[in-house]
Amino acid sequence: MTILLSYLKFLFHSKNEHGIHSPFIYDLVTKCFYNKTKYPEYIILKKYRKLLLENKNTIQVTDFGAGSRIFKSNTRKINKIAKTAGISPKNAKLLFRITNYFQPENILEIGTSLGLATSALSLGNQKAKITSLEGCPNTIAIAKNQLELSKINIDNINFINAEFTEYLSTYNTQPTTYNFIYFDGNHSKKATLEYFESLLPTITNETLWLFDDIHWSKEMEEAWEIIKKHPKVKVTIDTFQWGIVFFRQEQEKEHFIINPNKTLSSFLFEKIKI
Repeated sequence: MTILLSYLKFLFHSKNEHGIHSPFIYDLVTKCFYNKTKYPEYIILKKYRKLLLENKNTIQVTDFGAGSRIFKSNTRKINKIAKTAGISPKNAKLLFRITNYFQPENILEIGTSLGLATSALSLGNQKAKITSLEGCPNTIAIAKNQLELSKINIDNINFINAEFTEYLSTYNTQPTTYNFIYFDGNHSKKATLEYFESLLPTITNETLWLFDDIHWSKEMEEAWEIIKKHPKVKVTIDTFQWGIVFFRQEQEKEHFIINPNKTLSSFLFEKIKI
């Protein structure tokens, strides 16, 4: 019920392109969010999802995150994970468009899962160098195998099986500049803020961060509010599913609530991620 109330509040406050006075955000919304081009990559994304949905094998999942609202056991069918826990078809297309729009050269994905978002990132910019982290060895193995079977190029993807906090604490000694970071790992307030602080040394003026499931729980909403208020954060967009962060110093500090689908009922008919 809490997530439904959050969504109704989101609908009440959300805007479309009308009423947006920032040229940067206006262009992003009109040229990317609401872009109706039928990209051929959408067919590849659909085929990849179909491949996972047809996979009835069972794996043992190692879950370092906030747990699942659906699964009562860590023994899970691959097709059930893809159906209930993966990025939705609409958001996969949007993630592809965002990556295609900004053309980031160096991408970090925190939370590979079955590779549904990874495929969108890779197809969005096939020249990008992608580092994808996943704590569960069985899940990341399926992602790598299924991506290869679907003929998606994974030569530009460095899959790393590691617990996120441990990896980032080690990595922090030699920070890399990432143009785009997709946070889809541990959906808890503590972990999200730890990742945020750990990766701040990597930002540039053009950096884009995307946090998944910012309304997943009251704690995640609290984490999102803290991130919005951080002095280095200049512009944020709440799409309900995602919190998008920009560090552009030339921008006035501003927060937008934007429905990326232009339809009031779009979320209600999509699965609620776990």
